[in-house]
Amino acid sequence: MSVDTRTLEAKPREGSGKGVARRLRAQGLIPAVVYGKHLEKPVHLSVDPKAVRQAINTPHKFNTLINIKVEGGDRQVLLKDYQMEPVTRAILHADFLDVRPNEQVKVNVPLVLTGRAQGVADGGLLTQARREIEVWSLPASIPERIEVDVTPMKITEVLHINDVKLPEGVSVKTNVNYTLAVISAPEAAEAGPAAAAAAAAPAKDAKAAAAPAKAAAKK
Repeated sequence: MSVDTRTLEAKPREGSGKGVARRLRAQGLIPAVVYGKHLEKPVHLSVDPKAVRQAINTPHKFNTLINIKVEGGDRQVLLKDYQMEPVTRAILHADFLDVRPNEQVKVNVPLVLTGRAQGVADGGLLTQARREIEVWSLPASIPERIEVDVTPMKITEVLHINDVKLPEGVSVKTNVNYTLAVISAPEAAEAGPAAAAAAAAPAKDAKAAAAPAKAAAKK
């Protein structure tokens, strides 16, 4: 499934700083910036925050391809970051990445495991070590998600990034065959998901797999 494309109206913006931002917000607008390696300098714009939220209200979320219509020429962008008011949750500022149709861009795509693993049916525990995969893709071909059927996986089997069949035109650029999911034996499962992942993962992946356990210990 190709990426969603939305249109966003914008206006050139003069100046920057808190004073400019306050004046824009009084008009129902927010400051925005477009940056990218093909731009001599960042492009400063003003946009409607409600329109920004609507633009990414798609299954692709941040990977939604946005066509910004602005004086001086349209631009294709991805929303890379935004600042939000903590109480009202209103968007206060938006950063966009300028993209080109024929150049791959690096994005994070959700990893979705489907099916009921054989190892789970046999009493094992399925632990998903990563929820997203960093991939490279042409802007118009960014997948909504990457699905992997784990039905054949048995106890002690590990799913690595190299095991995943990626959509055409999508690639992973890494020298590490990192762990995505693991099915631990029942005795390891009793120690908890994070411990099970660390026990079953290869040594080079143990540190990454144990991270959830460290995070849980801090809570």
